[in-house]
Amino acid sequence: MNTTGGPCVSTAVANPSPAYDPVRPTGGHKLSRSHKRAPKTKIIIGAAAAAAVVGAAIVLPNANASQDKKSEAIDAKPKAFNSDSASDAIAQLASSLGEAFGGAWYDKDQQQVIVNVIGDNNNVEVAAVKSAGAVPKAAKNSMKSLKAAESTLKKKATMAGTAWAINPKTNKLQVTADSTVKGAKWDTLESTVKSLGADMASVKRSAGTFKTFAEGGDAIFGGGSRCSLGFNVTTESGDPGFLTAGHCGVAAKEWSETQDGAPVATVQDATFPGTGDFALATYDDAATEAPSTVNTGDGNKVNITEAAEASVGQEVQRMGSTTGLNGGSVTGLNATVNYAEGSVSGLIQTDVCAEPGDSGGALFTEGGQAIGLTSGGSGDCTAGGETFFQPVTTALEAVGATIGDAGAGGAAQ
Repeated sequence: MNTTGGPCVSTAVANPSPAYDPVRPTGGHKLSRSHKRAPKTKIIIGAAAAAAVVGAAIVLPNANASQDKKSEAIDAKPKAFNSDSASDAIAQLASSLGEAFGGAWYDKDQQQVIVNVIGDNNNVEVAAVKSAGAVPKAAKNSMKSLKAAESTLKKKATMAGTAWAINPKTNKLQVTADSTVKGAKWDTLESTVKSLGADMASVKRSAGTFKTFAEGGDAIFGGGSRCSLGFNVTTESGDPGFLTAGHCGVAAKEWSETQDGAPVATVQDATFPGTGDFALATYDDAATEAPSTVNTGDGNKVNITEAAEASVGQEVQRMGSTTGLNGGSVTGLNATVNYAEGSVSGLIQTDVCAEPGDSGGALFTEGGQAIGLTSGGSGDCTAGGETFFQPVTTALEAVGATIGDAGAGGAAQ
């Protein structure tokens, strides 16, 4: 077993790039019979003075009401959120606060949403945050400034073995370098991070090597590679299909449920590297069952009801054919990872472990929200490490598919 980490694909090559594995995983989960070819199977998966008096009679009460609401907001106690409702609250506040939004995260121990607010401590934005039941926190860096810093990193420090993501808890960029970044490369990375300022970015080392992990939730095979089926979906034309990692989709066009087996699905769209790591494959048999569930092993399943955005601090679970079910939390958003095959942006960073063969596998919440597709990272499920995921929402929008209650398709059975 490869313990250096990276994209979740395993191959027969000594140093695999995307996560592929031509060998069937020990302890992995087979595709359920519902994924097999079967005939006619079911798709699951105004007088001025008078006017002035009247106007005053109307305006003053409204003004008082507004002041009352503001006072209520200031005195409001934080609400208790769960992981899923926290994600929704953060998305709404990010939209309503505009440039005053400096990121947010979920404190699972206190069950609170913490929101970074740029500006004065008693402004309208702070009142809005409190009205939503969240906790405001004064911060220096706006999302605009953080993204500008990301652009600098992209121009000056894009090299294999590096990664960065916005960490709202510190209101800074966390830059990570794997074990291959040495000498002049490390000097370049370190000097670039320092140029951004200590209050904008920091850098740390990570054991292992960033690479893709191909294999999966339910194992799928193609072109000598093994990956994971992520989530079943329904295409714009109503056909059943599934999402998996993009580095799997570019590795092979046709995929089967067994090694060297007859193809059961064909890749229609694949993105890797670049602005994502996702692929859409459609089942060759339009009558293939494509249930909106994730098989978590031992006969247990999680029903997938919708796709949702990730939020830092959110508790998540990952299913993969190599390592099975593993849990953790989201640690960064809009991450960029520089694999040997190229740079991939817009990813979710987590502390959930993964190993070669887990690529494409489902990242989801206990409440049934589809969050991501396993891309890659470093480390393994013994030593731990960083793992990156393609946001499902972005993938669905790009390929024009639906998931969960929005369509007949869903997650890997």
